Amino acid sequence: MPFGHRMLAHWMLDPAVTYLNHGTVGAVPRRVLAAAQAIRDEIERQPSGVLLRDVSGLVGVPRTAPTRMRTAAGAVARFVGARGSDVVFVDNATTGANAVLRSLPLEPGDELLLTDQNYGATARVAAFVARERRAEIRTVPVPLPGFDPDRLVDDVVRAIGPRTRIAVIDHITSESALIFPLAEIARACRARGVQVLADGAHAPGVLPLDVPALGVDWYVANLHKWAHAPRSSGFLWAAPARQAELHPPVISWGLDLGFTAEFDWVGTRDVSPWLAAPEGLRFLEDLGVDRAREYNHDLAWQAATTLCGRWGTTPAAGEACIGAMATLALPDRLGTTAADAARLRDALLFKDRIEVQVHAAQGRLWTRISAQVYNERSDFERLGEAVERYATHRPW
Repeated sequence: MPFGHRMLAHWMLDPAVTYLNHGTVGAVPRRVLAAAQAIRDEIERQPSGVLLRDVSGLVGVPRTAPTRMRTAAGAVARFVGARGSDVVFVDNATTGANAVLRSLPLEPGDELLLTDQNYGATARVAAFVARERRAEIRTVPVPLPGFDPDRLVDDVVRAIGPRTRIAVIDHITSESALIFPLAEIARACRARGVQVLADGAHAPGVLPLDVPALGVDWYVANLHKWAHAPRSSGFLWAAPARQAELHPPVISWGLDLGFTAEFDWVGTRDVSPWLAAPEGLRFLEDLGVDRAREYNHDLAWQAATTLCGRWGTTPAAGEACIGAMATLALPDRLGTTAADAARLRDALLFKDRIEVQVHAAQGRLWTRISAQVYNERSDFERLGEAVERYATHRPW
């Protein structure tokens, strides 16, 4: 199967827009959308029978066969090297982070350790929990550009104090697109009695995963980004020792019936994104998991070096620290503020028909490019030309 623009036939993306933003909310392949619609159609033919018997097992004689939710969770678990009994579905990584952080028995004065690269929503969950429990947030800065993974491990260790209870660590950061040395950080935290919640929102489909081997206590991730599931679909893995104390943000009929029972049914809702998640994995397998990863990584890195050479700027990190996305400094003349970033992003979309993430951080503007199998080098050349033009004459 040849990669590049011919692959666009597998998606419903607007052909008039150069889409360089797969990492934000994903883009669902046509065949996965069809699978999800077939599930919804099946539910509508017998709603209570499918939802309450087949999906959740809430009614009827207790079953010996796994429910459809458990079967789908098992497929996802195999993909990330885990046991099905340790994996539950959540709407997204943020929902999983809510479950973990709001289940923690924190006391006044306890500390939650974050970096300044934590995803904004996750950081807000931590701030909310800290405010509610009168705990504290300690933040480790990550200098950019020139990210150094070894220095990050050292900085996290130095930031651990006697009241540090949990570290919330990204596997791949959102805005800066950095692959963090998660296993090394987890090992250092564990040696000091600190629990680790890993935010792997961008990891499934980008990195080969053996979640239990990472040594974290909890791992949350999205499947609707790089694993091609329908939105919204994510998972939460919990080490067996952490499951009894863990509860979903919405308490429902599964309370006190065990980890998977609590999360598998949190009320009547559309379950098709979760049940169709295995079809997204099959689509990725048909592409060739390793082949797709290699293509996306190589394209992202080639684009990063070419664009930075063209603009006279620098990537946030070296090649070993990026996956299918890369974050690049934009020319200084484009501004420094969040308002400048918003104006540039709008200009690129509405004038040039290029969808790409742009943000302000550390006193300058950055763009995060995503490479998916439907992209080619010419897509990034279009971005390079447009940015050069706006750097010469800003139309705002």
